[in-house]
Amino acid sequence: MIIDIHGHYTTAPKALETWRNRQIAGITGPSEMPKASELHIGDDELRESIESNQLRLMRERGLDLTIFSPRASFMAHHIGDFQVSSIWAAICNELCFRVSQIFPEHFIPAAMLPQSPGVDVATCIPELVKCVEEYGNVAINLNPDPSGGHWTSPPLSDRYWYPIYEKMVEYDIPAMIHVSTSCNACFHTTGAHYLNADTTAFMQCLTSNLFRDFPTLRFVIPHGGGAVPYHWGRFRGLAQELKKPLLKDHLLNNVFFDTCVYHQPGIDLLTRVIPVDNILFASEMIGAVRGIDPETGNYFDDTKRYIETAHIDADERYKIYEGNARRVYPRLDAALKTKGD
Repeated sequence: MIIDIHGHYTTAPKALETWRNRQIAGITGPSEMPKASELHIGDDELRESIESNQLRLMRERGLDLTIFSPRASFMAHHIGDFQVSSIWAAICNELCFRVSQIFPEHFIPAAMLPQSPGVDVATCIPELVKCVEEYGNVAINLNPDPSGGHWTSPPLSDRYWYPIYEKMVEYDIPAMIHVSTSCNACFHTTGAHYLNADTTAFMQCLTSNLFRDFPTLRFVIPHGGGAVPYHWGRFRGLAQELKKPLLKDHLLNNVFFDTCVYHQPGIDLLTRVIPVDNILFASEMIGAVRGIDPETGNYFDDTKRYIETAHIDADERYKIYEGNARRVYPRLDAALKTKGD
């Protein structure tokens, strides 16, 4: 089985974006604020949006199951207040759940949280609980910068985040550390802000002792870990200067990386530098990079091709494709076992 741990609902029916635009307009013009009940998207619309997009490509590329969460750039936690984020998160999470019900063999949901800058993250817990207990979500996406590129929140090691971590440990679910849209003109959303955040999150963990407090807490750092694999020697050296344990002991029981790296040399570097036990297959398809690489004639985000070509053996390939995902996402493993997989 090939499990893609990084999928977003980037192809949701247009009605969702239309409703969101009305909600944003309603922030300054209360008479424009729509009710959640005014959004109408039928199962046939959901089915068409998936069958002609993600599921079509999954079948073409030989992928079996995707961990499916709301569109990351649409989370936009910096817009409005907690009430706005709460309603928006609930709508997006319900749509991903419905997709998983329509295509239970191919999609399983992960939740976005109703984060809002300056608001106690404990306010996110009811939505997290609902998604795990009612929707069967196997993970959450945690935004370390809900300000949208201005980084006003405390680092991930701060006790500010502990209410979320405590719930994650209770439910035994990981968090993908994933920012949303950048409203800072200095940082392109997918080309800079995402990769900056991946690197920043790793460094925040490195400089802290977070995993002493939460030894079973698990983070997935997407997009291949940002700069981390490429600068592994720098991070090892910094850990040494800071009198931290070796990174394999300090972080690698708790921090994992995906394969959303869109060229062969990048995947080759990732699999050479990072232990295979810490790499999970992902494509982020259909996501930030959708075109065809003129050098290969293949889609940039067809990451299975890179794994097949990487210099790893069959056992290592199994770990990347399936074994590691089952270990890092225990609720996914339990769900698959229930189905006999």
